[in-house]
Amino acid sequence: MSDVTADSAQSRRSPPPPSPSPSMPRFQQQPSGRQPPPPGADPFAFGIVAFIGICFVLISLSVPSSVLHQVPEGHVGVYWRGGALLKTITPPGFHLKLPWITQYEPIQVTLQTDQVRDIPCGTKGGVMISFDKIEVVNRLRKEFVHETLLNYGVHYDKTWIYDKIHHEINQFCSAHSLQQVYIDMFDQIDETMKEAIQRDCTRYAPGIEIISVRVTKPNIPGSIRRNFELMEEERTKALIAIEKQKVAEKEAETQKKIALSEAEKNAQVSKILMEQKLMEKDSSKRQEQIDNEMYLAREKALADANYYRILKEAEANKLKLTPEYLELRFMESIANNSKIFFGEKIPNMIMDQRLLKNYLNDVPRKDYSEL
Repeated sequence: MSDVTADSAQSRRSPPPPSPSPSMPRFQQQPSGRQPPPPGADPFAFGIVAFIGICFVLISLSVPSSVLHQVPEGHVGVYWRGGALLKTITPPGFHLKLPWITQYEPIQVTLQTDQVRDIPCGTKGGVMISFDKIEVVNRLRKEFVHETLLNYGVHYDKTWIYDKIHHEINQFCSAHSLQQVYIDMFDQIDETMKEAIQRDCTRYAPGIEIISVRVTKPNIPGSIRRNFELMEEERTKALIAIEKQKVAEKEAETQKKIALSEAEKNAQVSKILMEQKLMEKDSSKRQEQIDNEMYLAREKALADANYYRILKEAEANKLKLTPEYLELRFMESIANNSKIFFGEKIPNMIMDQRLLKNYLNDVPRKDYSEL
């Protein structure tokens, strides 16, 4: 190996052979020995170049500023070149960029919750309180990503959410008392914060949309909290008393309704029984009326029949009681009499036939007049 290297070095140092003259034969123009290989035919150099290329590709894929990068779902890709924000915005997936020249940052465009912690504030009365945590649910609209990042940078939420929450909470506390902040208006703080933040975002950063704000109960000094607890206990006792009174009133009202219902039921039963009795009496009355009508009709018929009988008997007697028949009956009665009067002076009543005849003629007339 060393001999070949020495021969090659000596051959490089020796002067080149003289050029053949044109008068020399053709076979004498060809130089003696082999020719050197072309530059690209060295396998050792080719392997070095290939190794360097593979290493470059692997390093480009492994470092953050690589050519190939991935944008996660719910985000968009934003790029800077030389510190200047580009207008290029890529959707989720794999994308390519220039390494070490173009910087990339994923920006979330779905709903996200920012938690602002430890927010101190002073109330209108000078009492210092603090909020442990306030959660702000917000979203950056995709069409406003470039404008928002151009004006406020990647940490736009620090300006319009974190710092804005601190400012609005202090404004609210300074305008209200501890009673209002802690109890009376606590349920309105979240809506007030949402409206205040959204109002300024709509004016200065229209791409930021505030969905909701959740505010936790603030921390107040222990002595004041104990007073509020005592107040709440007394209020609870009062509410319990009121509820007991309402329960008692409801029970009394229920008893009253039960009594009224029972009375109405008894009244309805009495009414039904009374109607039943009235119907029975009415039926009895109608039955007696029918019986009376029947008795009256029967008695009337009997009276009419009796009148007709007497009338017919009177007519028969009138036709029957002739003077001859009366004289005959007189004679029969005398003949049947067991007493016979003898003497010079016989009573005129017995012997005077004319007087007896007149008396007998007057009797039927009196009978007819009495009828």
